[in-house]
Amino acid sequence: MADVKWTVEQKNAIEATGGTVLVSAAAGSGKTAVLVERVIDLITDEENPCGADEMLIVTFTNAAARQMKEKITKKLSSKIKDEPDNRYFKKQQILLSNAKICTIDSFCYDLLKLNYHKTNIEPGSRL
Repeated sequence: MADVKWTVEQKNAIEATGGTVLVSAAAGSGKTAVLVERVIDLITDEENPCGADEMLIVTFTNAAARQMKEKITKKLSSKIKDEPDNRYFKKQQILLSNAKICTIDSFCYDLLKLNYHKTNIEPGSRL
Protein backbone atom coordinates (compact mmCIF):
# COMPACT_ATOMS: atom_id res chain seq x y z
CA MET A 1 0.00 0.00 0.00
CA ALA A 2 1.40 3.37 -1.03
CA ASP A 3 1.94 6.03 1.60
CA VAL A 4 -0.70 8.74 1.51
CA LYS A 5 0.48 12.27 0.79
CA TRP A 6 -1.47 14.35 3.31
CA THR A 7 -1.97 18.07 2.82
CA VAL A 8 -0.82 20.36 5.63
CA GLU A 9 -4.45 20.82 6.73
CA GLN A 10 -5.13 17.07 6.70
CA LYS A 11 -1.95 16.36 8.68
CA ASN A 12 -2.95 19.02 11.22
CA ALA A 13 -6.38 17.42 11.64
CA ILE A 14 -4.84 13.97 12.10
CA GLU A 15 -2.23 15.08 14.63
CA ALA A 16 -4.14 17.76 16.58
CA THR A 17 -4.12 17.31 20.35
CA GLY A 18 -5.34 19.10 23.43
CA GLY A 19 -8.92 19.83 22.47
CA THR A 20 -11.80 19.42 20.10
CA VAL A 21 -11.17 19.05 16.39
CA LEU A 22 -13.74 19.91 13.74
CA VAL A 23 -13.09 18.58 10.26
CA SER A 24 -15.20 20.42 7.70
CA ALA A 25 -14.52 20.06 4.00
CA ALA A 26 -16.18 19.45 0.65
CA ALA A 27 -17.31 16.03 -0.54
CA GLY A 28 -14.45 13.95 -1.88
CA SER A 29 -11.79 15.96 -0.08
CA GLY A 30 -10.58 13.09 2.11
CA LYS A 31 -12.48 13.72 5.37
CA THR A 32 -13.13 10.02 5.94
CA ALA A 33 -9.51 9.08 5.26
CA VAL A 34 -8.32 11.81 7.65
CA LEU A 35 -10.72 10.71 10.38
CA VAL A 36 -9.78 7.05 9.94
CA GLU A 37 -6.10 7.94 10.24
CA ARG A 38 -6.81 10.07 13.31
CA VAL A 39 -8.75 7.26 14.98
CA ILE A 40 -6.04 4.71 14.18
CA ASP A 41 -3.36 7.05 15.56
CA LEU A 42 -5.35 7.50 18.77
CA ILE A 43 -6.19 3.85 19.40
CA THR A 44 -2.73 2.53 18.51
CA ASP A 45 -0.84 5.05 20.64
CA GLU A 46 0.41 2.78 23.42
CA GLU A 47 2.01 5.66 25.38
CA ASN A 48 -1.13 7.83 25.51
CA PRO A 49 -3.91 5.38 24.70
CA CYS A 50 -7.51 6.08 23.84
CA GLY A 51 -9.43 2.83 23.69
CA ALA A 52 -11.56 2.16 20.63
CA ASP A 53 -14.52 1.63 22.95
CA GLU A 54 -14.01 5.09 24.52
CA MET A 55 -14.58 7.03 21.32
CA LEU A 56 -17.66 8.63 19.87
CA ILE A 57 -17.45 8.95 16.09
CA VAL A 58 -20.45 10.70 14.61
CA THR A 59 -21.45 10.81 10.95
CA PHE A 60 -24.51 12.07 9.08
CA THR A 61 -25.65 8.83 7.43
CA ASN A 62 -25.83 5.15 8.36
CA ALA A 63 -23.84 4.34 5.22
CA ALA A 64 -21.06 6.72 6.30
CA ALA A 65 -21.01 5.17 9.79
CA ARG A 66 -20.72 1.65 8.32
CA GLN A 67 -18.01 2.80 5.92
CA MET A 68 -16.08 4.49 8.72
CA LYS A 69 -16.17 1.36 10.90
CA GLU A 70 -15.13 -0.85 7.97
CA LYS A 71 -12.19 1.40 7.11
CA ILE A 72 -11.02 1.62 10.72
CA THR A 73 -11.31 -2.16 11.06
CA LYS A 74 -9.34 -2.70 7.84
CA LYS A 75 -6.61 -0.24 8.81
CA LEU A 76 -6.27 -1.77 12.29
CA SER A 77 -6.12 -5.26 10.77
CA SER A 78 -3.29 -4.04 8.55
CA LYS A 79 -1.42 -2.77 11.62
CA ILE A 80 -1.89 -6.17 13.28
CA LYS A 81 -0.62 -7.90 10.16
CA ASP A 82 2.52 -5.72 10.33
CA GLU A 83 2.93 -6.43 14.07
CA PRO A 84 1.30 -9.83 14.69
CA ASP A 85 2.61 -10.10 18.26
CA ASN A 86 1.26 -6.73 19.35
CA ARG A 87 -1.32 -7.66 22.00
CA TYR A 88 -2.40 -4.05 22.48
CA PHE A 89 -3.45 -3.74 18.83
CA LYS A 90 -5.36 -7.03 19.09
CA LYS A 91 -7.15 -5.76 22.19
CA GLN A 92 -8.15 -2.60 20.33
CA GLN A 93 -9.51 -4.73 17.50
CA ILE A 94 -11.78 -6.51 20.00
CA LEU A 95 -12.80 -3.22 21.62
CA LEU A 96 -13.64 -1.77 18.22
CA SER A 97 -16.80 -3.88 18.19
CA ASN A 98 -18.04 -1.70 21.08
CA ALA A 99 -16.98 1.60 19.52
CA LYS A 100 -19.79 4.12 19.16
CA ILE A 101 -19.67 4.89 15.44
CA CYS A 102 -23.10 6.15 14.48
CA THR A 103 -25.25 8.92 13.09
CA ILE A 104 -26.04 12.02 15.09
CA ASP A 105 -29.71 11.08 15.36
CA SER A 106 -29.02 7.53 16.57
CA PHE A 107 -26.58 8.82 19.18
CA CYS A 108 -29.14 11.32 20.47
CA TYR A 109 -31.86 8.66 20.44
CA ASP A 110 -29.68 6.24 22.44
CA LEU A 111 -28.91 9.03 24.90
CA LEU A 112 -32.62 9.69 25.35
CA LYS A 113 -33.38 5.97 25.79
CA LEU A 114 -30.74 5.71 28.52
CA ASN A 115 -32.11 8.78 30.29
CA TYR A 116 -35.84 8.60 29.55
CA HIS A 117 -36.57 8.77 33.28
CA LYS A 118 -35.15 12.31 33.30
CA THR A 119 -37.38 13.44 30.44
CA ASN A 120 -41.06 13.39 29.51
CA ILE A 121 -40.36 10.84 26.77
CA GLU A 122 -41.94 7.40 27.05
CA PRO A 123 -39.36 4.58 27.31
CA GLY A 124 -41.04 2.70 24.43
CA SER A 125 -40.75 5.64 22.02
CA ARG A 126 -39.25 4.97 18.62
CA LEU A 127 -37.36 7.03 16.12
